[in-house]
Order: sequence, then structure tokens, then C-alpha cells
Amino acid sequence: MIRLEVTRGEGAGQTAQRSDGDAQPIRIGRVTGNDLAIDARFLSSEHARVAWSGERFVLQDLKSTNGTAVVRRGERVKLDETNGRQMVLEEGDLVELGVTEDPVVLAVSIKEDADDTRVVAVRSIDDLRPAALEIEKQPSLLRSVYESSIWIGAPTELDEVLRRVGDAVISLVPKATHVTIALRDDDDPSPDSGKGAQKLPTYVPVLTRMRGEQQAGAIPLTRSIFKKVVQERAAVLAADAPSEVGSASLIGAQIRSTLGVPLWKGEEILGILQVDNRGSGPAQIFNTAELDLLSLLATNASLAIANARLIQRLHFAEERARKENTFLKTREEKREGRREIIGVSKPMDELKAKLEKVVNTRVTVLIEGETGVGKELIASAVHYKSTRRDKLFVAQNCAAMPENLLESELFGHKKGSFTGATDDKRGLFELADGGTLFLDEIGEMPLSLQAKLLRALQEGEIRPVGANKPIHVNVRIVTATNRNLKKEVEEKRFREDLYYRLAVFPLRVPALRERREDIPLLAGFFLAKYASEIGKSVSGFSQQTMELLQAYDWPGNVRELENEVQRIVIQIDPNGFATPDLLSPRIRQVDNVVDRAAPKKGTLKEMMDQLEKYMLIESLREHGNNKTAAARTLGITREGLHKKLRAFGIS
Repeated sequence: MIRLEVTRGEGAGQTAQRSDGDAQPIRIGRVTGNDLAIDARFLSSEHARVAWSGERFVLQDLKSTNGTAVVRRGERVKLDETNGRQMVLEEGDLVELGVTEDPVVLAVSIKEDADDTRVVAVRSIDDLRPAALEIEKQPSLLRSVYESSIWIGAPTELDEVLRRVGDAVISLVPKATHVTIALRDDDDPSPDSGKGAQKLPTYVPVLTRMRGEQQAGAIPLTRSIFKKVVQERAAVLAADAPSEVGSASLIGAQIRSTLGVPLWKGEEILGILQVDNRGSGPAQIFNTAELDLLSLLATNASLAIANARLIQRLHFAEERARKENTFLKTREEKREGRREIIGVSKPMDELKAKLEKVVNTRVTVLIEGETGVGKELIASAVHYKSTRRDKLFVAQNCAAMPENLLESELFGHKKGSFTGATDDKRGLFELADGGTLFLDEIGEMPLSLQAKLLRALQEGEIRPVGANKPIHVNVRIVTATNRNLKKEVEEKRFREDLYYRLAVFPLRVPALRERREDIPLLAGFFLAKYASEIGKSVSGFSQQTMELLQAYDWPGNVRELENEVQRIVIQIDPNGFATPDLLSPRIRQVDNVVDRAAPKKGTLKEMMDQLEKYMLIESLREHGNNKTAAARTLGITREGLHKKLRAFGIS
């Protein structure tokens, strides 16, 4: 029972009280008709109310103009949007209504139902066999319990299981007029309560049945019975409830006789099954036989409810995982996603042909190539062109993390496995289960981690840091490196057995200088991309600019070309062409080479001789003075080259 008394301000001395389970709240406000009508100018007409929630008394601010607060042990808590404008009241709280300077103050007094409840019978859930033996002597009743148990356990949806439990109780217990099922709140962190527990967990009424009605308004649990069921872990019978229990909530609800039966799983009390009789006369009082009957039914009902709740949680978890998976896949596809491999050169045609052959196999793929050639793009193509495309493509740069963090990132860890491991963490192998894991810069992976990666490839299982059991995963591994892994193996910096596991199907991505005919396509793609991002209209590249781009060697490959085009788009005038003056100095140096090759003025023969001499010298320089290679490049014989060199006096 709760009692509110105005101890300060207008209306001092007024009181109002309610019993546990009373459906009528205590209404507080300025106008007449409230249970506490306080004529203070700063109070709202309907300022606040106190209501029984089924477990506790809750104060709720009704969006008052000047607010409501609770003072508990010297700390003031204002009711606002952060706490939903409500708060559970405790013995000794002070409620402040209105302005902070001089509020109306209410003192809160809460009297619990007597804990020395006198009951007729108690059946511990640890000792239900005697009850079963008694019922086994009544074949017809035993068959009814058995059929009800089968019927209750058939559905997998929690709502249907609860409905069938309520209907079964009404059917099996003729004296039952009201049935209430309350389940433990999953979000309540309180431990399961036993004898001596300081705080009971929260149990929320989820179903009410009344004889003759399919549905009824919520009927709160009787607190005195509920506490004894949870604390004693037992089924409780109060035969003549008003006299046996003496609870105000029982008397107020006109409960003649009541049964409280726990629903449990192992050590956890899942819920409470409360069965009431609200009739009159001694014939309406429950007896121990009905307590035994409900206790036996509850053993099977508990299992059905536990299974249904587990299935419900699994459905929620699957739906959440599906949404997360969809989000991650969509984000990845937008970031990297299904970008077209641009190139019409012979090296790129050969690469695409090899790619088509390997995408729908399970073999590991090693992508080799210089920095910036687009190895991650090829890796994503291996994934998105395969049957694994509906799962995740997860990428990790092995050079981007120190060894201990990289191990946790790849394989996950258990809570407490090392300093800072405050929670369990799923590794990238688990996240990529069913999909593809791309390990870039694999040559940078420490030798100690290479052993764990080898085990994952051989056994299809990983062991998170600090875990006792391995986890089986179905992940396709794609790796990339700009190093010569064969040389790394020879110099003992890379495991030989791992190398042969990774290099089942190597793919080499050609450098950009090996496919110069693709430069106009790539440059045009990047020009359109960054013009769209910046919101600038551009007309394209001038002929001389494109010639310079194609003449440059691009040591940074496609990444360097992309950065160069982005820089051009930033500088270019709207609707203008990309001209040579917008290029970086290192690329414009190619133009100087053309200037150096231009002959000095003279006769046609003299100018042609100057140009031919320059081309011979440049060809020899390019091939390291290898005359055979230079002759092949120039399209003449070695003897022909020697003849020309002698003519120009070049040794």
C-alpha cells in the first residue's frame, strides 16, 4: 500500500492512499476532482499521478508546465524526457511539484504486504514427484493433463503457447475464475531471487483469462503470493485468501482463493502462473489436489514457454543479423562495389579470362601486382561474380595493425582474454562466414599468425583469442601482395606451406605502363566520377594532354592516375578541357623529351639524320646498351643497327 501526504506548501496535511493492485491511480493537480487537489498557482490542472504497475508504484509527470521531481536520499531527479517522465517510488521518497524554489512537497510511505503469509500448502519445484504420484492414481485426470501438455507444447509462437496454457488451466480447474500469466522481463538485470534476496526481478503480466471470456483486462499479480512463489521457488496455495493472507490487494480484488505456481527453467524462474477464484462460499476454495495438478501442468508449460521464448529470440536475432548483413553488403557494394573492371588491352583481357574460370570455385586466390594496380578491385570481383555474392565481402590490410590487434581482428576474442577485452568480439572470419575474406598485403603478416591462418585454411576452423573451443567457418580466402612471395619464402620471412596454400590460383594484375591503351578509358572514367562528385561540368581531355598521360610511366599505377585526374577536375574551369598546364610537373616532363628530340634547323637530310641519331641513342639507353634488344625495338637487324651507329660515329 502507498500513502502520499502533503508536508509542505499549499494543501499541507492532505493525504491519499492506494492498495497494491488497485487499478485507480492517485491523481494530483490544481483542479477539483483530483485525489490530491492542491490549489497552487504553479501546479497544472492535471499535474501528475501515481499508479500501480503490477509490481511497483510509479510516479508519472503529466507534461506539467513547471515539472515534477523526486528527492531520494538527498539526490534530486527531475522527471523529463530522459526518464520517460516517470519513476518508480520507494519508501521515504519526497515528491516535489512545481517550481524548485518553493515547491509543494509530498512524503511517500509504502507499506509492503505482510511477508509472514499463512498458507495452506507449498509445493517446491525441486520436489514435485509426490504430486505426480497422486495424480497417477486418477487415470482420467492424468490423461487430461497429458493431452493438455501435448496441446500446449505444439505451437512455437509464444502468444499461442500462453493462450493454450490459460485455456488448459480453465479447463482442468473448474473452480478457476481468473488466470494470469506473468513472465520475467528480459531487460531486467536483477539476479534470480531466492531466500534473503534484496530485490525481486520484474515480472510483467502478459496474459489474463476469465472463465467464459476469451480475453480480459490485465489483472495484476497479488504481491504477497508472488513474492513467496519467487523467493521460496515453490507453488503456493492460500485457501481462504482474505483470512489466510490478510493482504489489502487480495481483499480489494475480492479474491476468495488463490494459487501461485512458478514457471521455471533450471535455476531461473521464468514466470508466475496465478489462478484465482473470486466466487463466494466454501465450495469455491482451492485445495491441495488442485495445487498438485497445476504444479504438474506447470512442468510441461514451463518447457513450452522456455522453448517459445528461445525461438522468439532466435527470430529476432536472425532478423537483426539479416538487416545488419544487408546494410553491410549495401555499404560495401557502394564503397567498392561491383565496380566494372575497365580495360580492353590484351593483358586485361587475359586477366578477365582467368578471373571467369576461378570465381565459382572454392580455391584460394593470390593476387599479385605492384602497388596501386587495383588488387582489391580484382578481389571484390572474385566475390561479386561468384555464388557467394549474397554474403559479405570483408577486407583487411595485414600491414595496418600490430600483431596482437590483427589476431583479435581476424579471429575474434573472448571477454577477459586480455587487457581491454571487456566484451566478446566476433572476428572477421566469423563475419565473412559463407562469403569472402580478402587479406591485403599478406606478405606483411607475422609468422606467428601465418600458422593460425594455415590452420583456418586446412581445417576450416578458427579459435578466438581466449576461447577453449574452435569455431567452424566457411570462408573463401583471397589474398594480395606487392612482394615476391617466393623470395620471401626463400629468405624465411614467409611460410612455405602457407605460400603453396595461398598460391593455388595466382592472378597477376598488370602495371598501367603495360596497358597504355587503357589509359584513355580509365582517365575518362575518373574524370566523370570526380566531376559528378564535385558538381562541375567538364568537356574532356585535350589531345596533347591525353598523349602526355599515355607517355608517362605511372609508377603509382591506376591509383596515381586517379589522383592526377581528381587534381585536374579541381583545377579545371567549368565546361573547360583538361589542358597540359593542369598536369603535374612530373607528367609534363614527357613534353620536354619531345622538345629535346626536335632537330635543329638545316636541310631535310640534316634534320632527318639528327632525329635518327637521337632515336638510336634513346633506344640504346632504354635497353641498357643492349644492341640486340634495341635493334628488335627499332625493327631492324643487329647488323643494320651496327652500320647506322658507325655512320654516326657511335661506338
